[in-house]
Amino acid sequence: MVRFILPLVAAIRVFFRSRCDTALEILALRQQVAVLKRKRPRPLLSPWDRLFWTTLRRIWSGWAKVLVVVKPETVVGWHRSGFRLFWRWRSRRRGGRPETTAEIRALIRRVAEENPTWGAPKIHGELLKLGFTTSERTVARYLRRVGRRGDPGKRWLTFLANHREIIAALDFFTVPTVTFKLLYGFFVIEPGRRRILHFNVTQHPTAEWVVQQLREAFPEVGQLRYVILDRDAKFNTDVLAFLKATGLKPKQTSIQSPWQNGIAERWVGSCRCELLDQVIPLKRLALRQPVPNANAGRFDALHAADPLR
Repeated sequence: MVRFILPLVAAIRVFFRSRCDTALEILALRQQVAVLKRKRPRPLLSPWDRLFWTTLRRIWSGWAKVLVVVKPETVVGWHRSGFRLFWRWRSRRRGGRPETTAEIRALIRRVAEENPTWGAPKIHGELLKLGFTTSERTVARYLRRVGRRGDPGKRWLTFLANHREIIAALDFFTVPTVTFKLLYGFFVIEPGRRRILHFNVTQHPTAEWVVQQLREAFPEVGQLRYVILDRDAKFNTDVLAFLKATGLKPKQTSIQSPWQNGIAERWVGSCRCELLDQVIPLKRLALRQPVPNANAGRFDALHAADPLR
């Protein structure tokens, strides 16, 4: 510390007698002389020496011309190391999501192996009943690592094939307008006949609005028994409770698995290709009439040629 301050004090008076570059050069040379006077074959630089040169590098462009103790690249490396240390300190962990304990991981694996037909929602519910606090997404992440009997994808396809006449599917899709606003199209489709049961458009989709659309779509349940929907936040507990109250059993698809609601996704893709990619709607009312009938004939033809029927 003293060897750093003495050259600095000795050079202060130079600042008042000569130009700034000369004063900084004298300061740099005096500091290097102090380092060489330590009588070591290879002088060891203290943290104060490194701080001096990294600071001088920021305020003086000619620092590299007078540097002889170390290479200029070394000073640049010091600066970068300090930068990394600073941001490592700023990014240090301050709590965050608690780590999943080994007990919970072992319990997820055990429940999954003993009940191969259970998915993440069912296992998550059982863990909550046992007093373990964890999220459904965490359960789904650990289920991917468990080797389970059978193929869940084949089981889902078997369910669709066996119950296609008593299934309805619903979903949202977005449409940008001329004024750069976003419209949300909601539809209910019958996979067995590829027929649109209900369609509507809104700018502000909420769970209450979805419940009202379901009232209009299912005034009478008829032969329908299941409803396929994804895990959108708009399909909250109120929507699920309404479906159960009407006698329909909601079947939510897995996380990031749009293929499980393939008929609805296919209808959205055909609707975009044949209509929405060709026109830009001006307002909400412009979509109500053409969209449900955009490819009705095409789906009727597919229904007639369906080999699974």
